[in-house]
Amino acid sequence: MSATGSLPFPLGQGEELVRSSAANMQRGAETAGGKLYLTTQRLVFIAHSFNVQRGPSEIPLQLIRDVGGAWTKLLGVLPLVPNSIVVTLHDGTVHSFVVSGRSSWITAITQARGGSTPAL
Repeated sequence: MSATGSLPFPLGQGEELVRSSAANMQRGAETAGGKLYLTTQRLVFIAHSFNVQRGPSEIPLQLIRDVGGAWTKLLGVLPLVPNSIVVTLHDGTVHSFVVSGRSSWITAITQARGGSTPAL
């Protein structure tokens, strides 16, 4: 899928949009609502303007060590819904996103990184 110019960030040379959807990102104590974008080069989260932490978060695909599924938890403890993806970087940093269609997001990120599809 190619970008149509309606993205809230510029694409680099040769970079294409793979998929996007509404998402929440855990940022410290805040769960920020916004939109998650996967391109052929990076994962980008753009928070809604009413969030406390509004800046974009960008993760170059080459920095990702692993991507997998997780449960969204109430108060960080009680499992509620299996709709989160966890992105772990080579330096150990972990990013968590709540998305619809978790399995297809995991597959798309894995394939964009040039990897084989993990067993879910």
